Amino acid sequence: MKTYDKLIFELSKPGRKGFELPADNYATDGLSAIPSDLLRETPAELPEVSELDVVRHFTNLSNKNFGVDTGFYPLGSCTMKYNPKINEELAALPEFTSLHPLQDEKSAQGALELYWNLQNMLANLSGLAEFTLNPYAGAHGELTGLMVMRQYHMSRCDLKRTKVIVPNSAHGTNPASAMVAGLEVVEVKSKPNGSIDVEDLKPLLDDTIAGIMMTNPNTLGMFETEILEIARLVHEAGGLLYYDGANLNPLLGKVRPGDMGFDIMHINLHKTFSTPHGGGGPGSGPVGVASHLVKYLPNPHVKKDAEGKFHVEYGDDSLGNISTFLGNFGVMMKAYAYILTLGKENIRNVGPLATLNANYIKENLKDDYLLPIEGVCKHEFVFDGLKDKSTGVTTLNVAKRLLDYGFHAPTIYFPLLFHESMMIEPTETESKETLDEFIEVMHKVAKEAKENPQAVIDAPLTTIVRKLDETGAAKNPVLNYRALKNKEA
Repeated sequence: MKTYDKLIFELSKPGRKGFELPADNYATDGLSAIPSDLLRETPAELPEVSELDVVRHFTNLSNKNFGVDTGFYPLGSCTMKYNPKINEELAALPEFTSLHPLQDEKSAQGALELYWNLQNMLANLSGLAEFTLNPYAGAHGELTGLMVMRQYHMSRCDLKRTKVIVPNSAHGTNPASAMVAGLEVVEVKSKPNGSIDVEDLKPLLDDTIAGIMMTNPNTLGMFETEILEIARLVHEAGGLLYYDGANLNPLLGKVRPGDMGFDIMHINLHKTFSTPHGGGGPGSGPVGVASHLVKYLPNPHVKKDAEGKFHVEYGDDSLGNISTFLGNFGVMMKAYAYILTLGKENIRNVGPLATLNANYIKENLKDDYLLPIEGVCKHEFVFDGLKDKSTGVTTLNVAKRLLDYGFHAPTIYFPLLFHESMMIEPTETESKETLDEFIEVMHKVAKEAKENPQAVIDAPLTTIVRKLDETGAAKNPVLNYRALKNKEA
């Protein structure tokens, strides 16, 4: 085993160190500044390693990570859309990062102007009246949007409206957010192509319905062709339409949710506007609303006065604060840079290119992989595993085998409409050469599944970590080095 493949504790040798603590300027003995009841009775069990070993260890660990900078990820815009490095540089400008949220707004006009400009850009791109950038993530945006929905009905004393309709193909956060918002979830069935079954929807629309949550295109990547009829039915029943912005990428610059009849939406800046979110954050989930809902958006609001100055205001009808200050400002800066880089002329190309790439992969692989829904998809599509299932090779096996060829696996077993779902979403920035290489590997795995199925079933074969007992890891996780040593003993 190479040195840098070992755990950091395995590199430990008594007496080695690669650091020197600064002199204690506050206490003569170095410990009296710490209350005695907080002092350890025994030294901490920490690894003793040289600086060079530490640098090599963690640098080589980082090289084992997969990222969009190192390879193609077949579900790009969900978590790993291309993030230009200049966006990171701009977000790190000290003129912004050195600001304090409590300083006088007169000395933060540039930051407030950026916030104001971005919320107006998003409103223009979505067809809605106004946005708040305060929510910290997409799911947080969902919750905020549903709180706006509740506030709207409560302000009208329409207290019976406590139910929200959610398609059975919805993203998992939809029913979860509705429950957290105190709403009861009512499921509407989907047609075989994932579109909402309008005939199943009609009997659900009564005076207890607060609204409906949906995305367009749907989770299977197909456009909801009956969206205007759905909007008419829901509005006539007194409900509101909520747009899950997870699938906004293929519509960017072409179609606006507000024009379809949606009243509320959230946007995942990391999915559509190229801000890193893989690994858990930081995120941002701006929420936009139609004009009759603007006053319910959460505090605080950024407003521009007649003299062109920017102010932070608090509205009396607002649902209240849902985050500290004005959200994750650094993430907003990256989205702002992305939009300005593309401009009005080029942002309209995002959707068509994402759609083109998805359809290119789909059409080239549908002879080997089962395509349950024919027709032109948008940014993503779903296979139902291999066409030939006689060898017992599953979607999980295919996903693991992709790792051997240097590709990250796509999302599998979602949506739940199909038993062997494999969702593929290439994004607009991938070249034809990259897509062709992925297609070639997918064909190769399908051929292996026929000629040597055990190799696929046993995959991955070349990765540092082989196939894991995922159930065992979830039930009995090994969370520290001491537990690992005891387990091995």
